[in-house]
Amino acid sequence: MSHPFTVSLVSWHDGEPLLKSIREAVFIREQGVPADLEWDGLDESCRHALALSHSGDAIGCGRMFANGHIGRISVLPQWRKQKAGTAIVEALLDYARAHDYIQVDVDAQTHAVPFYHSFGFVEHGEVFMDAGLPHIKMTLKL
Repeated sequence: MSHPFTVSLVSWHDGEPLLKSIREAVFIREQGVPADLEWDGLDESCRHALALSHSGDAIGCGRMFANGHIGRISVLPQWRKQKAGTAIVEALLDYARAHDYIQVDVDAQTHAVPFYHSFGFVEHGEVFMDAGLPHIKMTLKL
């Protein structure tokens, strides 16, 4: 099945303006995450997945740390339910497998737990608050 978008792995240096535009729209404006929490200074050390529409618009993104922690998975509202988030996570998981990661983890917003279950992630621990939003740690053995 072809999608109306592509997903590429990029460095922060190469993708910063597009990655920032998505995260500002989703996390800061839509979800009310304070900008000082969103811009944690850790992006330069991460591998980023960037989804672009066929017309070249940035529509979604995510990041992964060298330790296998996945985060900042975000898709613009008009692109949700079109498998962009799935493709972003799959790109990061493919990267992890290609680099012999044993396990990856995510601090999932609780509403996204079923999404991560679809990849085989399993919850660990208790729900906790991050940036005013309920999360739970989830892991996936690769």
